Amino acid sequence: MIKVRDLTKAFKSDSEALAQVNLTVTKGSIYGLLGSNGAGKTTLLKVIAGIMEPDNGKVCINGQEMKQHPELKQEVLFLPDIPYFFAQHTIKQMAYFYQQVYQKWNQHRFEQLSNMFDLPLHVRLHQLSKGKQRQAAFWFALCCMPDYLLLDEPLDGLDLVMRKKIKQLLMEDVAERNMTIVISSHNLRELENICDHVAILHGGTVLLERELDELKSNLHKIQVAFRGDIPSEFLAKLNIIHHEQRGSIHIFIVKGKEKKIHADVSAFQPLLVDVLPITLEEIFSYEMEEAGYGVSNFIF
Repeated sequence: MIKVRDLTKAFKSDSEALAQVNLTVTKGSIYGLLGSNGAGKTTLLKVIAGIMEPDNGKVCINGQEMKQHPELKQEVLFLPDIPYFFAQHTIKQMAYFYQQVYQKWNQHRFEQLSNMFDLPLHVRLHQLSKGKQRQAAFWFALCCMPDYLLLDEPLDGLDLVMRKKIKQLLMEDVAERNMTIVISSHNLRELENICDHVAILHGGTVLLERELDELKSNLHKIQVAFRGDIPSEFLAKLNIIHHEQRGSIHIFIVKGKEKKIHADVSAFQPLLVDVLPITLEEIFSYEMEEAGYGVSNFIF
């Protein structure tokens, strides 16, 4: 388990990158860390990984504070948005480096995954395309066998087929090894189908932290049509956080349980009532709108 408590980090050239951040990442989960560019996601991941030290607050891994137990870094691997490799190193040479650093390096797995990644072992990494460098970075990371894998915008530069393969490998490690993954991204659609928990970071502060299922079960999109105007009692009955009209059709974003919402709407005998699928992107947009943050502040 990762626990972040009252974490603050500032840089000389800027205001606070992180301000009193608190979050909890359950062991064996896939945790989505969401937010616009500059929200503090990368800084937070680097502090969790022990690459940066916080100004205040603490990070605990399995109940032990990272700052006081540097050996915990063996359990945590941070994969940056731009992979870094030693100049002139080939894949084989870079793999040897990781093998010397990470005690749980799995050489057998490295050889197995060579069939999937199909990258030349003796070509210098800097000569490969951005997508192939990203593949190599995942190849190394998965063979280090970390208990905690921190990914910063991890799928940029990968084609759809490789994205699917890597997501499958990540989910297999979560299921089989109880590995914990924290994925930082500003792309909600990319994370919607794999995350158990999500948090949104804005201006260095966590605005919201929830289980994804809880978010989805408590916010619904419905479309309704009446013979005439909307009954005033209807608007008072529901916990409406967004309303728009398209011709005679009214679309509402409503908080509450789906069964009760459907019963409350049906009691007014509308001509049409239907529950529409709602995306994670819409959920966060409306949650943030209700919290007083304009959707234009978030780049998803």
